[in-house]
Amino acid sequence: MIMEIEQLVDQYLVWLRDKTTLRQIGDQWVEITTPYLDRHNDYIQLYTRQFDNGYILTDDGETITDLEHTGCKLESSKRQKLLNMTLNGFGVQMSEKKLEVHASRDNFALRKHNLIQAILAVNDMFYLAIPLVASLFYEDVVSWLDMNEVRYTPKIKFTGKSGYDHLFDFVIPKSRRQPERIIQTINRPNRDTAQAVAFAWIDTKEVRAPDSRAYAFLNDREQKISSSVIDALHNYGVSPIYWSERDKVSDELVE
Repeated sequence: MIMEIEQLVDQYLVWLRDKTTLRQIGDQWVEITTPYLDRHNDYIQLYTRQFDNGYILTDDGETITDLEHTGCKLESSKRQKLLNMTLNGFGVQMSEKKLEVHASRDNFALRKHNLIQAILAVNDMFYLAIPLVASLFYEDVVSWLDMNEVRYTPKIKFTGKSGYDHLFDFVIPKSRRQPERIIQTINRPNRDTAQAVAFAWIDTKEVRAPDSRAYAFLNDREQKISSSVIDALHNYGVSPIYWSERDKVSDELVE
């Protein structure tokens, strides 16, 4: 089993390296095109240059600006708190709408990974947060967990076997009847969001208790979820839970 997981992690890292391209921008900046897609199905691009004794990596403000242009305002204190909590979990700073990290030569790959994961998380979290939507999907999950008296810790970061950090939305500690349960919300279930959750889990499960479980809550209110998303999660040991069928797992989360 360990060898199989190592092969899956290696395949993911090879895919990530082979599908990443670089382009010189002016004298100082390099554009990094990643294989991850944003909500417009465009490849996510980062920009980097040398800074003091290391490097700065930034999205150049694309993530926040795009959300605002499509009607998602992040001005409320609740959304600002959630945004900051998410960014802090990945060690990402926001400067004038730009999402940024500083890196050294030794941790450049890790910091780039953290910035990409933060962009994906922010995009997914606020994707449907337009004026017609009453609340964020993450907030709905929090309310449901609280209503069912599920004890949890929000926004927990684990370091996986690869050395990469992974931020999970909720961790329910082990009880007398149930093992540790890790929950990730996916507001916009698609190939990239499912793949990100799958990699985070297979990279993390080897450093957690052997009987730990992973769940992905999928928002199926506004979109039909592809069977490929469900299959991908199942194949990597993540239990997909349609939001419309959430009550089916309430008992195993409460205990």
